[in-house]
Amino acid sequence: MRIAHLILTYTNPQQTERMIRNLYHENFDFYIHVDRKFDINPHLFLKTLPNVYFINNRVDVKWAGFSTVIATFECIKEIVATGIPYGFINFLSGQDYPLKPASTIYEFFENSAGKEYLSYRDIKNDWKEGLIRMENYFLSGYHFPGKHRLEKVINKILPRRKLPYKLHPYGKSMFWMLSPEVAMYVVNKVEGDRKLKQFFSFTWASDEFVFQTIILNSRYKNKVTNNNYRYIDWSAGGANPKVLDETDFEHLKKTEMLFARKFDMVNSPEILDLIDNNLLQHGTYN
Repeated sequence: MRIAHLILTYTNPQQTERMIRNLYHENFDFYIHVDRKFDINPHLFLKTLPNVYFINNRVDVKWAGFSTVIATFECIKEIVATGIPYGFINFLSGQDYPLKPASTIYEFFENSAGKEYLSYRDIKNDWKEGLIRMENYFLSGYHFPGKHRLEKVINKILPRRKLPYKLHPYGKSMFWMLSPEVAMYVVNKVEGDRKLKQFFSFTWASDEFVFQTIILNSRYKNKVTNNNYRYIDWSAGGANPKVLDETDFEHLKKTEMLFARKFDMVNSPEILDLIDNNLLQHGTYN
């Protein structure tokens, strides 16, 4: 089985290099999407690493905007277009890091044929804040003076929004491990349906519920395991998870998760050293 690791990044390319080196396996390929608003040149040295490729159709990603989903779709299409029969696409960011040796992660995928991994909550019944993101109009993909005032006016005048076709809303984390078949199902379903695309375009952080909502309302729902095997610490509250440091190592050591986020190699390098020296067995390429 061959695995495609899809990395969306705009941050420190040296940190991406470190992640790839520690995740190296002969059956792993790495596809990197660098946000179009950022200079790609500092990242291009990563091409010298084995099995590393760059996504050609780069997208200008706006935080909490539908552009994140568009970028993800473009990446999936390019990966599938290679014709390589991948068992899974594993969606990562440049601030993720493995917690298990590459051989252990590969064994996990090899034993997971027929399964799909993504975390989800029932938005309608179990995530009221998530429901607001869908029912209200958000102009997250736009930047102009008075945007937030216009949002307030629109939401005061217009009725609450409802998912097309009476789909039940699900969502949680934007990161997943899916077969190319199911990933492309989501791409084709949304891109080929004007109502769905328009609906998701005016939500907030649609990347956190597009895949869950489409898959869990499909024939694939019984294949889904409600776990993306990411350690993420939301204890601080707010819209972003905690940036992990050396004080988190004991938790990382005990978790069954395969990956964790977020890390900052410049400001908190000690935690990555601890992971490297205690949890990882270096791959063939170091």
